[in-house]
Amino acid sequence: MSTRDLRSSVRPPPDPPMVAVADYVIDYRITSEEAFDTARYVLLDSLACAALAMDHAACVKHLGPLVPGADMRDGARVPFTRHALDPAQAAYNIGTQIRWLDFNDTWLAAEWGHPSDNLGAILAVADYLGRKAGANGANGPTVRDVLGYAIKAHEIQGCYALKNAFNRVGLDHVILVRLASAAVVTRMLGGGRDEVIAAVSHSWMDNGALRTYRHAPNTGPRKSWAAGDACRRAVVLALNARKGADTCPGALSTPVWGFYDVAFEGKPFEFERPFGSYVMENVLFKIAFPAEFHAQTAVECALRLHPEAVGRLDAIERIVLETQEAALRIIDKTGPLANPADRDHCLQYMVAVPLIFGRLTADDYDDAVAADPRIDALRIKMVVAENPAFTRDYHDPDKRSIGNSMQVIFKDGTSTERISIDYPLGHRRRRTEAVPLLMAKFEAAMRARLAPAQVDDLLELVATPATLDALPLTGFMARLTRV
Repeated sequence: MSTRDLRSSVRPPPDPPMVAVADYVIDYRITSEEAFDTARYVLLDSLACAALAMDHAACVKHLGPLVPGADMRDGARVPFTRHALDPAQAAYNIGTQIRWLDFNDTWLAAEWGHPSDNLGAILAVADYLGRKAGANGANGPTVRDVLGYAIKAHEIQGCYALKNAFNRVGLDHVILVRLASAAVVTRMLGGGRDEVIAAVSHSWMDNGALRTYRHAPNTGPRKSWAAGDACRRAVVLALNARKGADTCPGALSTPVWGFYDVAFEGKPFEFERPFGSYVMENVLFKIAFPAEFHAQTAVECALRLHPEAVGRLDAIERIVLETQEAALRIIDKTGPLANPADRDHCLQYMVAVPLIFGRLTADDYDDAVAADPRIDALRIKMVVAENPAFTRDYHDPDKRSIGNSMQVIFKDGTSTERISIDYPLGHRRRRTEAVPLLMAKFEAAMRARLAPAQVDDLLELVATPATLDALPLTGFMARLTRV
């Protein structure tokens, strides 16, 4: 607990972590072309996730204005719909689309999360600003500007996640989406250093959502719109800061009432590195499987073993899975699974499906597939344990691996090879292998939602990064609107 005198009414200087975020957002110049190249892929991948989510009625029902009929003329557009909304509600819509299928990029450390969730706020505000500027004959943000904002939002969320485990005090990782988006969006709206600090201070005073909805026995679909909700709140905080909302300088450190004492067991934040562009350069893409990322290499193992196991499912005695400590805490589940949100956070389910079917898609979490009795029959036979080496390399800043291994043992004493994979397809070390598949994911998703001519135009545009970067964001968003 802080030792500051509770009786003193002297306002302290702003807490250093809040100042560091503001200084980074205002002053830092991004020079890494690798970061910009990766951010471009993040943008396309996130839009692919948003398009794929439109096939799911449970997602679509969240879209549109908060109050029916409250669309906004020249408001921020929601991709693949005809909605134009105020920027806060548009941020909720876009954030929900991107996150719905658990298929967008990922960051794993002491805390987990999905930095591209911040694009919900960034795209909404950029389109709002661009349309507003266009109506006055001025220029709005370009795609390159958006990529820069995305790099900074990734960095804020990811650097906080490196050493600070909000999950260990029961808070959901979207607390960092709200933080990063509030800081970046305040700057996008024209805010200066003091206004960014104000928005950040109010973000911390909001505390955080509980992780209850991500864990058995309460796992539910809120985990798919929680990031959108954080984006919406971030835009509200940024707009309030631009209106002059006061800073709460001791939002973190004030004894008893500050975030550290109320929510973080009295401990101040720790940081592994200063803000730069590290997170964007090292972000993890989900290329092939819409699955919680700690299971990605386990799914790859299962797919490799599928040909050998599929004809002998009844002869399996046990399936041995070794994983990282984080996976044990998040996705190791036994017993009934209540809904798709429960299933896509169950390691055993995500392994059983590819062993049986040789695939893992978003539809495989639906009730129709889950009703196959072979899935639960295999889940019961799985033995899951931590491999300390996987945990160690998971936290190593030079590796950031997400290892899993798998072996199937049969009743007659024979067994498959033990398959072990350290780096998933979307890891920086497999970027060359992943990019063509990411672009195929983008094209397939666009062709499922937009007219052929629109898709052809988009593909031509994204094939030339310099042309894409120079395009006003409003022009890019127009290409994503259903005609």
